[in-house]
Amino acid sequence: MRRSTAKRSPNDRYHPEPMLGLGIDIGTSGVRTAVIDPSGTLVSDARAPHRPGAATGDADAWWGGVSDCLRAQVKALRQIGLDPHDIVHASIDGTSGTMVLVDEDIRPIGLGLLYNSSGFHEGAEQIARLAPEGHITRGSSSALARYLTLLTSDQADRARYLLHQADFILARLTRAPGHSDDNNALKLGFDPETLSWPAWFERLAIPLEQLPKVHRCGEAVAPIAGEVAQDFGLSPDLIMHAGTTDSIAAFLASGATTQGEGVTSLGTTLAIKLLSDIRVDSVAHGLYSHRLGSSWLVGGASNTGGGALLRHFDPDQMSTLSEAIDASEISPYDYHPLPAVGERFPINDPNLAPRDTPRPASDAAFLHGLLESIARIEGQCYGLIKDLGGPPVSRVLTAGGGAENDVWTAIRARVLGVPVETSPRAEAAIGAAMLAMGLTAATQS
Repeated sequence: MRRSTAKRSPNDRYHPEPMLGLGIDIGTSGVRTAVIDPSGTLVSDARAPHRPGAATGDADAWWGGVSDCLRAQVKALRQIGLDPHDIVHASIDGTSGTMVLVDEDIRPIGLGLLYNSSGFHEGAEQIARLAPEGHITRGSSSALARYLTLLTSDQADRARYLLHQADFILARLTRAPGHSDDNNALKLGFDPETLSWPAWFERLAIPLEQLPKVHRCGEAVAPIAGEVAQDFGLSPDLIMHAGTTDSIAAFLASGATTQGEGVTSLGTTLAIKLLSDIRVDSVAHGLYSHRLGSSWLVGGASNTGGGALLRHFDPDQMSTLSEAIDASEISPYDYHPLPAVGERFPINDPNLAPRDTPRPASDAAFLHGLLESIARIEGQCYGLIKDLGGPPVSRVLTAGGGAENDVWTAIRARVLGVPVETSPRAEAAIGAAMLAMGLTAATQS
């Protein structure tokens, strides 16, 4: 691994030790930040809930939550005797496929659309006429169809930039809109091998000038804006780096470096990533590959997960009921738990309905069936990668709230047939900080 000195831009000033890296994670339920030293050791973190409106696509609410978290992070650093001005590199991760249109002053044009929004049939029909069969942009829930839908809401023609969630925060921090990373831009159609947008985009009814300039994840983009640095108490020399998606940041935090090692993020949804030497894609299954240095990170995101469980039990109930479950026993119930209609991976079907019946009389037996069914879906995800030519999973590291449930971990290990461990660094914010500091495989080739 290389030290962050290799990541500075030519115009970056010399910074004597200590120097710190900041990661900003915009998750489904809130915002988290992490500050690490040059060895990758966590020195401080903070969190803040989303402000009202964030879950409905209010980008100003995303910014508000990030602002709250940054102020809490600066305060936390000062309380332990560290100078926030020692933060010299930072990057951001956000939910994959969440996007918003903004004007030239980075003001949102209406509400954005979230990663799990779907039903964009008109846009999908336009794309289907031009996109090659099997292209990642095809389908009524694709990011490109989402963008076409956003365009229809810009009746006054005020939009100047299309920004992913992480891009929007990057733009607010740097006051330099129009930048993205190759991980977030993948689902929009950006090719991580040719580093270009598809040629057929020119025949699609989109203003190409709105598309962001795409950087390799971890690449230095711009310094933080002076007035923003002053407002938060950060250094004006802080360099912002191209970020990534939340599940990739969780993978980077885990430290997984060997082909076949997977990271499952068990949060509101279930996301898996598997390190591979080859690229594996299948739009029909919601499977795609991100470039990670000289390797590929293969995976996808299912709508199952914690959000589906919360339809039936609160966290305290799940904790209590788990104590009554024998993880060595196979549950006879075969469910497909979902928080609402629609699935993305390993079945790409926006009309798939939740399947959580029959419900047994015992709540513990019902929870056992739900947990085991989600584990089976996880196994199907990893198995699909192998069936399509990728490596078999050899070990799974777990990030997210689901990693705290030891019974669920034991069930998953039995179902998957490989060691399942808790990621030693489970927070996506840590992965984003490592990315900024040049401490990941994503920033090496």
